Amino acid sequence: MHTQVVHYCEEELLRQSLSHAVFEATKGVSDRLRQMTGLTADGADLVDQCFGARSAIPLVRINAYSTDSQTSEHRGFANLLKGTFGMFRNPPAHMPRATTGWALTEPDALDLFSLLSLIHRRLDNAQVQPRP
Repeated sequence: MHTQVVHYCEEELLRQSLSHAVFEATKGVSDRLRQMTGLTADGADLVDQCFGARSAIPLVRINAYSTDSQTSEHRGFANLLKGTFGMFRNPPAHMPRATTGWALTEPDALDLFSLLSLIHRRLDNAQVQPRP
């Protein structure tokens, strides 16, 4: 796992609380984006502000953003982040597990940790545009 994933959920992993570890690790991506940019938004709004859904020049770029293919990859990454938040952060954040029936298997948690590692690796090499 990427060190940032472990940073955000080490305590929960040591307690063997997978659902809490997944929740914390996913929230860690938002925290990292806020640290990189100085923004204060959260969730899909944060992704839109970081990755340029509302501006011509994205604040955070995962590539050179100079060709149609790079723009498509960049937008896909933003959609991946929104989907990750929607699927793994929002359910436990807004409803008790007993009410929602939100269940997380160990294989699903491990796959998510891999996905979060990929996300953090891409953020490691991202370019951050200074805010005006």
